[in-house]
Amino acid sequence: MDEQSTRRQNSWLITGASSDVGLLLLRRLLAKAGEADRFVAQGFGDLAGIAPLVQEYPGRIQTLDVNLADAAALPAFLRMVEQTAPPLTHFVHLPALPVVNTKFKNFDEARFTMDMQVQVHSAAAICRRFLPAMAKARYGRVLFMLTSYILGTPPRNTAAYVAAKQALYGLAKALAADYAPSGVTVNCVAPSMMETKFLADTPQLIVQAAAEANPMGRNATPADVVPAMEFLLSDEAAFITGVVLPITGGSA
Repeated sequence: MDEQSTRRQNSWLITGASSDVGLLLLRRLLAKAGEADRFVAQGFGDLAGIAPLVQEYPGRIQTLDVNLADAAALPAFLRMVEQTAPPLTHFVHLPALPVVNTKFKNFDEARFTMDMQVQVHSAAAICRRFLPAMAKARYGRVLFMLTSYILGTPPRNTAAYVAAKQALYGLAKALAADYAPSGVTVNCVAPSMMETKFLADTPQLIVQAAAEANPMGRNATPADVVPAMEFLLSDEAAFITGVVLPITGGSA
Protein backbone atom coordinates (compact mmCIF):
# COMPACT_ATOMS: atom_id res chain seq x y z
CA MET A 1 0.00 0.00 0.00
CA ASP A 2 1.13 3.61 -0.49
CA GLU A 3 2.38 5.89 2.28
CA GLN A 4 -1.05 7.42 2.92
CA SER A 5 -2.60 3.97 3.35
CA THR A 6 0.17 2.97 5.76
CA ARG A 7 -0.57 5.97 7.97
CA ARG A 8 -4.32 5.46 7.97
CA GLN A 9 -5.90 2.57 9.83
CA ASN A 10 -8.11 0.77 7.35
CA SER A 11 -11.19 -1.03 8.59
CA TRP A 12 -12.89 -3.42 6.18
CA LEU A 13 -16.33 -5.00 6.12
CA ILE A 14 -16.61 -7.79 3.54
CA THR A 15 -20.02 -9.41 3.24
CA GLY A 16 -19.95 -12.75 1.48
CA ALA A 17 -16.32 -13.11 2.59
CA SER A 18 -16.63 -16.91 2.70
CA SER A 19 -17.23 -17.05 -1.07
CA ASP A 20 -14.38 -18.00 -3.39
CA VAL A 21 -13.95 -14.37 -4.42
CA GLY A 22 -14.23 -13.17 -0.83
CA LEU A 23 -11.57 -15.57 0.41
CA LEU A 24 -9.09 -14.61 -2.30
CA LEU A 25 -9.76 -10.90 -1.81
CA LEU A 26 -9.35 -11.23 1.94
CA ARG A 27 -6.07 -13.12 1.56
CA ARG A 28 -4.63 -10.58 -0.86
CA LEU A 29 -5.71 -7.61 1.23
CA LEU A 30 -4.26 -9.09 4.40
CA ALA A 31 -0.93 -9.71 2.69
CA LYS A 32 -0.65 -5.98 1.91
CA ALA A 33 -2.41 -4.50 4.94
CA GLY A 34 -0.81 -2.59 7.75
CA GLU A 35 -0.57 -4.13 11.21
CA ALA A 36 -3.32 -1.84 12.49
CA ASP A 37 -5.81 -2.73 9.76
CA ARG A 38 -8.83 -4.78 10.79
CA PHE A 39 -11.30 -6.91 8.85
CA VAL A 40 -14.88 -7.99 9.55
CA ALA A 41 -15.73 -11.03 7.42
CA GLN A 42 -19.40 -12.00 7.14
CA GLY A 43 -20.62 -15.36 5.95
CA PHE A 44 -23.53 -17.65 6.67
CA GLY A 45 -22.94 -21.23 7.75
CA ASP A 46 -19.64 -21.51 5.86
CA LEU A 47 -17.04 -19.60 7.83
CA ALA A 48 -14.77 -22.65 8.15
CA GLY A 49 -12.98 -21.56 4.98
CA ILE A 50 -11.85 -18.35 6.69
CA ALA A 51 -10.40 -20.21 9.71
CA PRO A 52 -6.91 -20.65 8.20
CA LEU A 53 -6.67 -16.90 7.61
CA VAL A 54 -7.84 -16.19 11.16
CA GLN A 55 -5.02 -18.42 12.43
CA GLU A 56 -2.46 -16.93 10.05
CA TYR A 57 -3.37 -13.34 10.98
CA PRO A 58 -4.32 -13.51 14.67
CA GLY A 59 -6.37 -10.61 15.97
CA ARG A 60 -6.87 -9.09 12.52
CA ILE A 61 -10.11 -10.76 11.37
CA GLN A 62 -13.48 -10.83 13.09
CA THR A 63 -15.84 -13.40 11.58
CA LEU A 64 -19.61 -13.01 11.87
CA ASP A 65 -22.06 -15.75 10.93
CA VAL A 66 -25.13 -13.79 9.83
CA ASN A 67 -28.01 -14.69 7.53
CA LEU A 68 -28.48 -11.57 5.42
CA ALA A 69 -31.76 -13.02 4.13
CA ASP A 70 -33.17 -12.45 7.61
CA ALA A 71 -34.15 -8.78 7.79
CA ALA A 72 -34.64 -9.07 11.54
CA ALA A 73 -30.99 -10.08 11.98
CA LEU A 74 -29.60 -7.01 10.22
CA PRO A 75 -29.89 -4.45 13.07
CA ALA A 76 -27.96 -6.69 15.47
CA PHE A 77 -25.33 -7.33 12.79
CA LEU A 78 -24.88 -3.61 12.17
CA ARG A 79 -24.62 -2.88 15.89
CA MET A 80 -22.01 -5.61 16.28
CA VAL A 81 -19.87 -4.17 13.48
CA GLU A 82 -20.26 -0.65 14.82
CA GLN A 83 -19.38 -1.62 18.38
CA THR A 84 -16.49 -4.01 17.75
CA ALA A 85 -14.71 -2.70 14.65
CA PRO A 86 -12.87 0.57 14.08
CA PRO A 87 -14.77 3.10 11.94
CA LEU A 88 -15.18 1.56 8.51
CA THR A 89 -13.11 2.80 5.60
CA HIS A 90 -14.01 0.02 3.13
CA PHE A 91 -17.17 -1.99 2.42
CA VAL A 92 -17.25 -4.85 -0.11
CA HIS A 93 -20.61 -6.50 -0.83
CA LEU A 94 -20.45 -9.91 -2.50
CA PRO A 95 -23.40 -12.12 -1.45
CA ALA A 96 -26.13 -13.41 -3.75
CA LEU A 97 -28.26 -16.48 -4.10
CA PRO A 98 -27.06 -18.81 -6.87
CA VAL A 99 -28.57 -18.28 -10.30
CA VAL A 100 -31.54 -20.50 -11.07
CA ASN A 101 -32.19 -20.73 -14.80
CA THR A 102 -35.95 -20.98 -15.09
CA LYS A 103 -38.63 -19.71 -17.41
CA PHE A 104 -40.39 -16.58 -16.24
CA LYS A 105 -43.74 -18.38 -16.06
CA ASN A 106 -42.18 -20.36 -13.18
CA PHE A 107 -40.91 -17.21 -11.44
CA ASP A 108 -40.29 -17.97 -7.76
CA GLU A 109 -41.43 -14.80 -6.01
CA ALA A 110 -40.39 -15.97 -2.54
CA ARG A 111 -36.87 -16.78 -3.71
CA PHE A 112 -36.64 -13.48 -5.57
CA THR A 113 -37.70 -11.60 -2.42
CA MET A 114 -35.01 -13.44 -0.47
CA ASP A 115 -32.34 -12.60 -3.05
CA MET A 116 -33.37 -8.94 -3.01
CA GLN A 117 -32.97 -8.98 0.75
CA VAL A 118 -29.53 -10.59 0.52
CA GLN A 119 -28.21 -8.45 -2.29
CA VAL A 120 -30.01 -5.11 -2.24
CA HIS A 121 -31.77 -4.46 1.05
CA SER A 122 -28.80 -5.55 3.15
CA ALA A 123 -26.45 -3.39 1.05
CA ALA A 124 -28.73 -0.39 1.47
CA ALA A 125 -28.95 -0.93 5.25
CA ILE A 126 -25.19 -1.27 5.61
CA CYS A 127 -24.51 1.80 3.49
CA ARG A 128 -27.11 3.81 5.37
CA ARG A 129 -25.39 2.97 8.65
CA PHE A 130 -21.76 3.52 7.64
CA LEU A 131 -21.49 5.85 4.64
CA PRO A 132 -22.35 9.03 6.58
CA ALA A 133 -19.38 8.36 8.89
CA MET A 134 -17.13 7.71 5.89
CA ALA A 135 -18.29 11.00 4.40
CA LYS A 136 -17.57 12.82 7.64
CA ALA A 137 -14.07 11.34 7.63
CA ARG A 138 -13.71 12.40 3.97
CA TYR A 139 -12.65 8.91 2.90
CA GLY A 140 -14.35 5.65 1.94
CA ARG A 141 -14.40 2.87 -0.63
CA VAL A 142 -17.51 0.83 -1.45
CA LEU A 143 -17.60 -1.98 -4.00
CA PHE A 144 -20.52 -4.16 -5.17
CA MET A 145 -20.38 -7.42 -7.10
CA LEU A 146 -22.59 -7.32 -10.19
CA THR A 147 -22.61 -9.49 -13.31
CA SER A 148 -21.99 -9.09 -17.02
CA TYR A 149 -25.64 -10.15 -17.41
CA ILE A 150 -26.59 -6.49 -16.85
CA LEU A 151 -24.50 -5.45 -19.87
CA GLY A 152 -26.36 -5.77 -23.15
CA THR A 153 -28.80 -8.63 -23.56
CA PRO A 154 -28.72 -11.16 -20.69
CA PRO A 155 -29.05 -14.90 -21.13
CA ARG A 156 -32.58 -16.22 -21.27
CA ASN A 157 -34.35 -17.45 -18.11
CA THR A 158 -32.41 -15.25 -15.67
CA ALA A 159 -35.02 -12.57 -14.92
CA ALA A 160 -34.85 -12.78 -11.11
CA TYR A 161 -31.06 -12.66 -10.95
CA VAL A 162 -30.76 -9.83 -13.47
CA ALA A 163 -33.47 -7.78 -11.74
CA ALA A 164 -31.69 -8.03 -8.38
CA LYS A 165 -28.34 -7.07 -9.90
CA GLN A 166 -29.88 -4.13 -11.75
CA ALA A 167 -31.37 -2.89 -8.49
CA LEU A 168 -27.95 -3.13 -6.84
CA TYR A 169 -26.45 -1.24 -9.77
CA GLY A 170 -29.05 1.50 -9.36
CA LEU A 171 -28.20 1.80 -5.68
CA ALA A 172 -24.49 2.06 -6.50
CA LYS A 173 -25.05 4.81 -9.09
CA ALA A 174 -27.19 6.85 -6.73
CA LEU A 175 -24.76 6.52 -3.82
CA ALA A 176 -21.82 7.40 -6.06
CA ALA A 177 -23.54 10.66 -6.99
CA ASP A 178 -24.53 11.43 -3.42
CA TYR A 179 -21.13 10.81 -1.84
CA ALA A 180 -18.67 11.89 -4.55
CA PRO A 181 -18.11 15.32 -2.92
CA SER A 182 -17.14 13.60 0.35
CA GLY A 183 -14.24 11.47 -0.87
CA VAL A 184 -16.31 8.25 -0.80
CA THR A 185 -16.30 6.19 -4.00
CA VAL A 186 -18.91 3.58 -4.91
CA ASN A 187 -18.05 1.22 -7.76
CA CYS A 188 -18.99 -2.19 -9.14
CA VAL A 189 -17.35 -5.07 -10.96
CA ALA A 190 -19.32 -7.08 -13.49
CA PRO A 191 -17.65 -10.42 -14.27
CA SER A 192 -18.83 -12.85 -16.89
CA MET A 193 -19.56 -16.40 -15.72
CA MET A 194 -17.00 -17.21 -13.03
CA GLU A 195 -16.13 -20.78 -12.12
CA THR A 196 -16.66 -20.93 -8.36
CA LYS A 197 -18.79 -22.93 -5.94
CA PHE A 198 -21.53 -20.40 -6.83
CA LEU A 199 -22.15 -22.50 -9.95
CA ALA A 200 -22.84 -25.69 -8.01
CA ASP A 201 -26.49 -25.72 -9.14
CA THR A 202 -25.79 -24.63 -12.72
CA PRO A 203 -25.88 -27.42 -15.32
CA GLN A 204 -22.41 -28.25 -16.60
CA LEU A 205 -23.62 -27.85 -20.18
CA ILE A 206 -24.40 -24.17 -19.48
CA VAL A 207 -21.00 -23.63 -17.86
CA GLN A 208 -19.23 -25.28 -20.79
CA ALA A 209 -21.23 -23.33 -23.36
CA ALA A 210 -20.34 -20.05 -21.67
CA ALA A 211 -16.66 -20.94 -21.74
CA GLU A 212 -16.78 -21.88 -25.43
CA ALA A 213 -18.60 -18.66 -26.31
CA ASN A 214 -16.07 -16.44 -24.54
CA PRO A 215 -13.45 -14.89 -26.86
CA MET A 216 -10.72 -16.24 -24.56
CA GLY A 217 -12.21 -19.72 -24.65
CA ARG A 218 -12.78 -20.02 -20.91
CA ASN A 219 -14.82 -18.66 -18.04
CA ALA A 220 -13.51 -16.16 -15.51
CA THR A 221 -11.89 -17.20 -12.25
CA PRO A 222 -11.57 -15.30 -8.95
CA ALA A 223 -7.93 -14.64 -9.85
CA ASP A 224 -9.14 -12.70 -12.90
CA VAL A 225 -11.55 -10.57 -10.90
CA VAL A 226 -9.95 -9.85 -7.54
CA PRO A 227 -7.02 -7.69 -8.77
CA ALA A 228 -9.49 -5.32 -10.44
CA MET A 229 -11.45 -5.16 -7.20
CA GLU A 230 -8.28 -4.32 -5.28
CA PHE A 231 -7.60 -1.42 -7.62
CA LEU A 232 -11.08 0.07 -7.24
CA LEU A 233 -10.70 -0.21 -3.47
CA SER A 234 -7.30 1.50 -3.45
CA ASP A 235 -6.26 5.10 -2.92
CA GLU A 236 -5.14 5.20 -6.55
CA ALA A 237 -8.80 4.95 -7.65
CA ALA A 238 -9.83 8.10 -5.78
CA PHE A 239 -11.19 9.78 -8.94
CA ILE A 240 -13.18 6.75 -10.09
CA THR A 241 -16.74 6.42 -8.83
CA GLY A 242 -20.07 5.23 -10.22
CA VAL A 243 -18.24 2.80 -12.50
CA VAL A 244 -19.23 -0.72 -13.55
CA LEU A 245 -16.04 -2.49 -14.64
CA PRO A 246 -16.65 -5.43 -16.98
CA ILE A 247 -14.29 -8.36 -16.39
CA THR A 248 -15.38 -10.60 -19.21
CA GLY A 249 -12.52 -11.71 -21.42
CA GLY A 250 -14.03 -9.60 -24.18
CA SER A 251 -17.50 -11.12 -24.12
CA ALA A 252 -19.15 -7.85 -23.03
